[in-house]
Amino acid sequence: MSDLRITEAFLYMDYLCFRALCCKGPPPARPEYDLVCIGLTGSGKTSLLSKLCSESPDNVVSTTGFSIKAVPFQNAILNVKELGGADNIRKYWSRYYQGSQGVIFVLDSASSEDDLEAARNELHSALQHPQLCTLPFLILANHQDKPAARSVQEKIQD
Repeated sequence: MSDLRITEAFLYMDYLCFRALCCKGPPPARPEYDLVCIGLTGSGKTSLLSKLCSESPDNVVSTTGFSIKAVPFQNAILNVKELGGADNIRKYWSRYYQGSQGVIFVLDSASSEDDLEAARNELHSALQHPQLCTLPFLILANHQDKPAARSVQEKIQD
């Protein structure tokens, strides 16, 4: 191989190294998705989002009204509107549905029969809402570590 060819090869390798190290440009933008997180009071919505955002679960306070958290993942960012689950707040949930691209419904699997029935009613209402009925739903059965937690089979039969 001639000296000229070797020099050209080294110059080309230098060029490639320079491009790889210096000329990357800004990283590509991660897509963002807007989600709504609903469930009764005490179901664990705030704790879930705090955990996903790597925040300390020690100072979690139940949400009154709503809060918004950006949950970063390697390939995307989830902008989650968490809506409080108290009786007097649930009637306003539908005002926050617009623009959502998915729904997280958090269920306390260790709740009383009455609370489970209320959660079931709220879930059915959300599933039938015109702004949500075509969206993907993630239903999380939280508090599986509690002794009163129902099994998956019990929840499916209900």
